[in-house]
Amino acid sequence: MIQLAKISQIPEILTITDACRLAMEANGIYQWTTEYPSKKAFENDIERNELYVLHQYNDIVGCIVVSLFMDEEYRSIDWLTENDKNYYIHRLGVHPKYQGQGFAQRLMDFGENFARENNALSVRLDTFSQNKRNQKFYEQRGYTRLGDIFFTKQSEHPFHCYELVL
Repeated sequence: MIQLAKISQIPEILTITDACRLAMEANGIYQWTTEYPSKKAFENDIERNELYVLHQYNDIVGCIVVSLFMDEEYRSIDWLTENDKNYYIHRLGVHPKYQGQGFAQRLMDFGENFARENNALSVRLDTFSQNKRNQKFYEQRGYTRLGDIFFTKQSEHPFHCYELVL
């Protein structure tokens, strides 16, 4: 079951994202830091009703942000659709002990269907240039890689921007 997250779930969500960070670092991928994703970011997501959690096995196994808000960094990208009604995916994470069971696919299906049901033109996201697994994941879902942006507080490496036209 996927539902809007509650403030009381933030500690569990942070446990998931920290486990994801450690698993990525074990594979030489320094995409998330101890400062990102942050409690404050998730509080903002909840305040805007954009953070969703996936429940399975009586646990929260993953999370996703589905947002209409366009980050300033995205303005430099030559998107495939007009900047009119687009949804942005952020902070997709599945606890490493639950990875490989299709939960990330379910979360993305949810985000894409949410965008379709709300008459969006497209779904947009970014993923770390050093995370080849994520790039393959999005490309297999039909996303088109368009350009790079930088989050210098996270990494010196770029983040690739992707878009799926609906």
